[in-house]
Amino acid sequence: MKILQINCVYDYGSTGKLTRCIHEGLVERGIESVVLYGRRDKKNISNVYKTCTELEAKTWNLISRVNGHPYEVAPVGTSKLIRYLKKEKPDVVHLQCINGFFVNIYHLVAYLKQHQIPTVLTLHAEFMFTGGCSHALDCEQWSEDKGCNSKSCPGYGSELRSLCSNQSSYMWKKMKQAFYGFEKLQVVSVSPWLMKRAGRSSILGDKSQCVVYNGVNTEIFYYRCEEAKRLRGYHQWENKKVVFHVTPAFSSNSDHLKGGYYVLELAKQMPDTVFLVAGECKEEIAFPENLKMLGKIVDQEMLAAYYSMADVTVLTSKRETFSMVCAESLCCGTPVVGFLAGGPETIAISEYSQFCNYGNIEQLEKLLSDKRTYEKNIIAEEAQKKYAISEMIEKYIGIYHQMSD
Repeated sequence: MKILQINCVYDYGSTGKLTRCIHEGLVERGIESVVLYGRRDKKNISNVYKTCTELEAKTWNLISRVNGHPYEVAPVGTSKLIRYLKKEKPDVVHLQCINGFFVNIYHLVAYLKQHQIPTVLTLHAEFMFTGGCSHALDCEQWSEDKGCNSKSCPGYGSELRSLCSNQSSYMWKKMKQAFYGFEKLQVVSVSPWLMKRAGRSSILGDKSQCVVYNGVNTEIFYYRCEEAKRLRGYHQWENKKVVFHVTPAFSSNSDHLKGGYYVLELAKQMPDTVFLVAGECKEEIAFPENLKMLGKIVDQEMLAAYYSMADVTVLTSKRETFSMVCAESLCCGTPVVGFLAGGPETIAISEYSQFCNYGNIEQLEKLLSDKRTYEKNIIAEEAQKKYAISEMIEKYIGIYHQMSD
């Protein structure tokens, strides 16, 4: 059996690392594996191929901001990717996150459908069933039979940026046309919440649906007791409650998707609690004394040590389809609290997680002030069984066999 994965990146970011883990896991199990990706550096790795130049991808990024067609891009890169498909003749194609201006999504899906190639589509965001928005938030137009209405699209000007007229209706129709009649397709969502959303869509609602959690590298993310003690001693926080927040981008804007604004407000209202933030911040912000910015933590073992040291991890996103932060924190033995954001509350371990309505900062403060104590070893042990990469790989292998039979 030969499996061919397609993802925007390889070994970079969450989906790039997941793609690498699946590729290596398949090879270790004696299953032939190939990866095609389109962005960032070219890798000198067997059976891993870059299909699009950065120049072409960046050029089409700019073009799409003018014409409003972010998924109808990169004709040269798309042709190269299709040539690899013809050459490799995979038994199953696994589509991961394929935005990023490196491939014409409509063309690729139509090719797989036309040639009846068994295909697994993992949803890491919503754009494959909304037709445009990665996070549709409270908008429901995508779920209706007629699809998105460009004239009343709430995403225009924010997520669907273009200099010409709003193209959301066009994108929805193109995506629906691409998937219409695609019988050899298995849709995988990374959370029960996301599967429910996909099942209500007019684009993917009639397809076979299942859930596979994103895998956590449990050889890195585990309860690091001694490292946690050393970190507390180094920072002199032995008698302090420590709240940890991990984000790709920290912003004080109250409308920002990741909710950094609420972390700032919590820190102001809880002066005796230490707030640690791991993530990039490009703004000039007057931080309260009890909020410490750690910057982006590239070293995953150091990140795991901070998870292990914290008393609780706080989630403040407006919307998440999964939440690697939630899974990683629990694997390190640290409970989570946060806003109801879709994915996190449906993948978290309920005994060690608490959620409240988005924006209810008073209730979130109460959850953070909870004085219950937990046995971190017990949390970590349970979480590692649930989120282990090996568990994710085995589930995908089962799906591959089912699709190829």
